[in-house]
Parts: sequence; C-alpha cells; structure tokens
Amino acid sequence: MATIIAPHEPPALSNEEVLRYSRHLIMPEVGMEGQQKLKAARVLCIGTGGLGSPLALYLSAAGVGTLGLVDFDVVDFTNLQRQVIHFTSDVGRPKLESAKEKIAAINPYVNVKTFETRLTSQNALEIFSGFDIIVDGTDNFPTRFLVNDACVFTGKPNVYGSIFRFEGQASVFATKDGPCYRCLYPEPPPPGLVPSCAEGGVLGILPGLVGLIQATEAIKLILGAGQPLIGRLLLVDAMGMKFRELKLRKNPDCVVCGNNPTVTKLIDYEEFCGLRGQEKPVSNGVPEISVEELKQRLDAKEDFVLLDVREPHEYQICNLNGVLIPLNDLPRRVHELDPSKEMVVHCRSGARSARAVGFLQHAGFKAKNLAGGILAWSDRIDPKMPKY
Repeated sequence: MATIIAPHEPPALSNEEVLRYSRHLIMPEVGMEGQQKLKAARVLCIGTGGLGSPLALYLSAAGVGTLGLVDFDVVDFTNLQRQVIHFTSDVGRPKLESAKEKIAAINPYVNVKTFETRLTSQNALEIFSGFDIIVDGTDNFPTRFLVNDACVFTGKPNVYGSIFRFEGQASVFATKDGPCYRCLYPEPPPPGLVPSCAEGGVLGILPGLVGLIQATEAIKLILGAGQPLIGRLLLVDAMGMKFRELKLRKNPDCVVCGNNPTVTKLIDYEEFCGLRGQEKPVSNGVPEISVEELKQRLDAKEDFVLLDVREPHEYQICNLNGVLIPLNDLPRRVHELDPSKEMVVHCRSGARSARAVGFLQHAGFKAKNLAGGILAWSDRIDPKMPKY
C-alpha cells in the first residue's frame, strides 16, 4: 500500500527512543524507517472521550510525534465507565488537561497540541491544516458531517468510528479514491430518532475496541502498510463478538466528493441536522412544567397522572413513583391512560418525554413535559436521588 499522507523529513531517533520502540523496530513492516514516519506524523483526534481515550493512549505510546486534541468538556463521573484516559481524581477538570497529563506520563516524546474549543465551521479548516490525519471520536451527527466535509476540502483522511450500546462501526473516509462519510450517509437521521449514548447507553469496553481499530487504521496510513478500511465499513457486534464488513463505493453524485459537488464550503451543520435551537434538551414546542411546580403539585396531592416514559432498568435506578410506560410502548399501551386526567410526563432529561407529550397531545390527552427530567429533580429538589 502506498503511503496516504504526505511524507515529512524523517526525524532521527534518540537512543532512548530506539529502546522504547524496540518491539516496533524489529518488525520489518515498521523498522527504523516506519518509526521515523510515526515520529514525523501529525494526527488530530476530535474528542478525548470514549473513542478519544484509547486513541490518544495508543497513538502516543506508538510514537506518533505530534498529537492534536480537540475538546471543550470537563470530566464527569459518568465518563469514567469508558473514558479510560481520565481518572476519578480528574472529575471536574478539563478533559484536555487530564488527557495531556496522561499522554506526557506515557510518552514524553509526543508533542501534544490542544484546542480547547468546540469544532465549528469557523475553525475546522484552520485546525485541520496543521495535521496529516483526522481521527473522528465524536458522538453527534453535526460534528461527524463537519469533520467529513472539512477532511474532503483539506485532503485529509478521516478515520471514522462510532459506538452505541453493544455495536460499533469503523472506516476510513475522504481519501483520494475512496468514499466519504456522505457517500454512506447522504442525509442525517431525523432529530431524536437515534438516541445518544446518554439516553441509550454504551458498553464501557466497546469504545476501547472501536477506538483501537481507529488507532490501528491511523498507524497503517502513516506507515503505508496493510489494507486500510478504505471503501469498507467494519461493523462490530460486541455481544456476539462478530465482525462484518460492508463494501462501500465512492458516490459519483455525492454532494461533497462527487464529480459535480454542490457543497463546496462548510455549512451550518446544526441546521443541516435539524438541531438549530435545540442545544438545550428538546422540547419540540410542547407545554412544560418545572420540577419546582411539580413538587408543589405533588405536595398538594393534586389529581393528575405522573407518567414515566423511561425503560424499566432506568426506573430501578431512581424514580418518582410515577406510572411506567416506556416511550416505545406508549402507542400500544395508550389505552391504559385516562384521557380525562391531566398528565405530567418525564424521562431522564426531558427529550423522550417531550416526544411522548407530542404523541399524547395528538391523541387528545392533556399533557405537560417535565423540563429537565429526573436530572433536574435531582439537581434542584432531591440531591439524594442518584443521577445517571
């Protein structure tokens, strides 16, 4: 395989580096020349979360000379189940600060460049310009489309990965002759159709598995070795421990990388994905009630139905003693509800319950959404209630 990235002047390895990378150097597929390529390489990781953690750890251990990190979040307790670059003592710290510290402890020869910012259409091209390979460790559709388009426009390979519950995907997009992300997904899914990891969950080990596949692909691109996942989508089923592969082809009619592209500059990706104005939990314009008002109505023993549309396993974590009908079951169980009574509907954060209220209103019920869901209840009413 020919090297995908433009070669840089091969830097010399110190005696300490020769010892450090000795298990690479004795492999003919890597050797001294390959290790020098790794040291000269510049890889940008978008995100230092579930996928970004194994990416940063293993790319730095392997000797990638310049590692860029883009993130603007802080470490939260809910991150620790899968984001292994962050420790319990890091909770509350900026993720970039935590990640850079761990990388330095693993390999002091890595030059870490941090970008504490949200990746946007305004800064993506400038940030990408200093790197050879972009590794996408994001968890939302607007940023995935942004990363893809910016990679196409700058000629940088996009090492893609995504995870959800027990399943993952990986591929290499935006190379000269291969497809881009839009060849596979021309349009984003409707807002709210695909739950986030915060709503649907993810097996903590899965991002390690997919992230290491991404790290492997990045190293192969640098070395010019092996068969990268160009034109191939790898599907990972952790429950069955099965790997399937789908062949992908470059779409000649792709709006970004096709023969006659119609998208020639970065756009508003929040608007493209139908999320503009939905940075806060989605209300979809349905009537809402605050947790403080709900508390008053419960204390006053008012006659209404408190409907919980989470899943049974979530109800076991914490609950408000409401009637449990999961959102997906609501259409076939709506007959169990009394249309003469007002309802207050809640979920974890307010997104699923907003969709439930919309459905109930259309069915003729009087319903309000609990703004912020059970998380807001824990924050502002009962701090003893577990958060998840």
